[in-house]
Amino acid sequence: MTFASLGLLDPLLRALDSLGYAIPTPVQAQAIPAVLAGRDLMAAAQTGTGKTAGFALPLLQRLTLEGPTVASNGVRALVLVPTRELAEQVHESIREYAVNLPLSTYAVYGGVSINPQMMKLRKGVDVLVATPGRLLDLHRQNAVKFGQVQTLVLDEADRMLDLGFSEELRDIYAALPKKRQTLLFSATFSESIRSLAGQMLDNPLSIEVSPRNQAASSVKQWVIPVDKKRKAELFSHLLETQRWTQVLVFAKTRNGVDQLVSLLQQQGVNADGIHGDKPQATRQRALDRFKASEVQILVATDVAARGLDIDDLPLVVNFDLPIVAEDYVHRIGRTGRAGALGQAISLVCADEVDQLAAIEVLTRQTLKRVEQQDFEPEHRVPLTDASGQVLKKPKKPKKPKVVGGGGKKNLGKWLESDEPASPQVKAVRKVPLFNTGPKKKK
Repeated sequence: MTFASLGLLDPLLRALDSLGYAIPTPVQAQAIPAVLAGRDLMAAAQTGTGKTAGFALPLLQRLTLEGPTVASNGVRALVLVPTRELAEQVHESIREYAVNLPLSTYAVYGGVSINPQMMKLRKGVDVLVATPGRLLDLHRQNAVKFGQVQTLVLDEADRMLDLGFSEELRDIYAALPKKRQTLLFSATFSESIRSLAGQMLDNPLSIEVSPRNQAASSVKQWVIPVDKKRKAELFSHLLETQRWTQVLVFAKTRNGVDQLVSLLQQQGVNADGIHGDKPQATRQRALDRFKASEVQILVATDVAARGLDIDDLPLVVNFDLPIVAEDYVHRIGRTGRAGALGQAISLVCADEVDQLAAIEVLTRQTLKRVEQQDFEPEHRVPLTDASGQVLKKPKKPKKPKVVGGGGKKNLGKWLESDEPASPQVKAVRKVPLFNTGPKKKK
């Protein structure tokens, strides 16, 4: 099968040829004809399998062949995404596909001044990529009007609910024309997403080209048990001994990102970090330098779990496990893309056993554990499997008895031990439909 056999226009085929696209991926092969036919669509595919081209190519073709010229402040197609990084990436891809077409494209998101965005929208835009919060801000100020919208695309809709955008999605949905095409693309589908699709889509075609909530088979995954206080030391040890050249590292908190970056820089490692507290320009500069191999280690919070498209990224390290199990799939999906091989290593301490169990349930696999010599944890990580059960808690290794004094000193260490009690596995979190949820990020 070729892109030409899917019925795409010559200007699109020339753009794809210049980008090196040869054969459609499975999701593209199924989605493109359906979108060209005007069907509503919900498609699930592993991250890195070409979802953006799957909706963007037929969308651009339909806009070229159909409909009036875009009016002032008007929009003909809306693509909603959860984060600034994903907005930039999706817009860049759409811009590349549309290079030979008479269509205008633009991206809007929070964290930057709204005034230049309002100025740009005055002439109208054929395809607008937006985060939900900033889009509503612009709509309420009459900077963007929805009367001409022919197609709505929800990209990574499950993440939008996770970030608390359910209210914004409801408001946008209410303001859009009733007659339109709606496309819902995501790497994972929770039950709340399926309920959302039932409300927003009209008799949709459903495509699932890979098992739900599973990482690509091209990514080799394993866990290294380690005490929490020795994670940074272990990471530095692995960085040196394994001679890692380019690593994307995920930490749980913004403070954790800053601390690890500072430590690595003190050791002479070229490292940088991105998180929600950093200005968009700073985040983009760090990402661009990492892509250009000017930065060896990029440390990020889950703001970067989706939307990072890095060619030939060999390794992802989970310095901390994510709170939401689905984010694990998206994190490690930054490597092993487009058929390439990748590795994903998770540094796991005892109090992360709940998150580990939830990830194994979600992905339906028990992650292999590999202990690192000289870093065997004092607080052992309870054993888990894909059933979600904590099988047992290994006994804490006995320390050799100290002959003679030191009793008070050793007693003090025992009293200060932070070894957790054997935890119970929590259920994987589900986001209720149209609840406000956690604090939104624009």
